[in-house]
Amino acid sequence: MSRSEKILTTLMKPIYVLYEKYLWSQIKDGKRPQHIAIIPDGNRRWAKKQGLEYFIGHRAGYERAQEVLQWIWDLDIRAATIYVLSTENCLKRSEEEKENIFNLLSEAFVKLKTDRRIFDAKVKVRVIGNYDLIPDKVKKLARELEEATSNHSERILNIAVCYGGRHEILEAIKSIAIDYKKGKLEVEEINEQLVSNYLLTKDSPDPDLIIRTSGEERISNFLLWQSAYSELYFTDVYWPEFRKIDLWRAIRSFQRRKRNFGS
Repeated sequence: MSRSEKILTTLMKPIYVLYEKYLWSQIKDGKRPQHIAIIPDGNRRWAKKQGLEYFIGHRAGYERAQEVLQWIWDLDIRAATIYVLSTENCLKRSEEEKENIFNLLSEAFVKLKTDRRIFDAKVKVRVIGNYDLIPDKVKKLARELEEATSNHSERILNIAVCYGGRHEILEAIKSIAIDYKKGKLEVEEINEQLVSNYLLTKDSPDPDLIIRTSGEERISNFLLWQSAYSELYFTDVYWPEFRKIDLWRAIRSFQRRKRNFGS
């Protein structure tokens, strides 16, 4: 950061604090979403804008995710899902970039396993996605983290890794077909709730609010079944620059919308 940028940041800080208080006054008494899902886009573009290597962008995104999750829990929101890697990312990104991200995930899983915030807030952590595309060492850490938090029931954190909504639905269909063939199900029992129970997010309510950063306005194969009635919020901010006021703006937008659920 240049000297002029540092001076500007210092001058803007009091304005930011006032605006944060203003935003809080607007949302504090409103209805909160019970499940926020996030597509944290823009790590590489943020790094490029700063003249940095892409892996620094991933590190900055990882650090921002830790902060944002704490802001979500501070709002007493029950569930959060964060989209780390899509199926397409895991198939098409370079081996070097994937290794960098998987190393960050390994670091995150080890940290979360002993993080007092996770245990004090009783957060159950689920790592969801296509495990066939995840390296063995990362799978092992993911399973250990899930086991360590399996008895928690107050909050849920889904970490989507090598995840794709279409793949998730296909796997649910296959499992339903297998159980039908075994005589565990009748055709008449197959309804929306049953399908939801076969999805990777079966422990979570459907997301009320989906936030995507970096200015892109699409879902990108994320929670396709679960997002049928989700409110979508898009912001131009790159993920490493996502601030508490950006989260609160998204919640303010959510509170101002009338949710009809098709009625």
